Amino acid sequence: MNVRLYVWQRATATLMVPLVLVHIAVIFYATRQQMTAADILSRTHSSVAWASYYALFVAAVSIHASIGVRNVLAEWSRLTERRAGQIAIVFGVVLAFLGAHAIFALVVA
Repeated sequence: MNVRLYVWQRATATLMVPLVLVHIAVIFYATRQQMTAADILSRTHSSVAWASYYALFVAAVSIHASIGVRNVLAEWSRLTERRAGQIAIVFGVVLAFLGAHAIFALVVA
């Protein structure tokens, strides 16, 4: 793996640690309060803070996962590194799109 990708993957992993912890804490809070989906959506609707939080989360996950997929494909398949990189980019874009769609549903819709 090249050094630049190594640094990006480690940086996104470091960024994701507190994001995952907050996400899990929110899940525990919501379940302990017996909140319904409607309750959660009423609290997140039009919230710039939640939209920003999850946008950062989606960006970090998309970058981190696509680098990981690239490395697995390059090391464990017969694909060239270039082709593995292309597939990983498509994978990352799909993840980012799906995440953006989820954020839109959570905050805007």
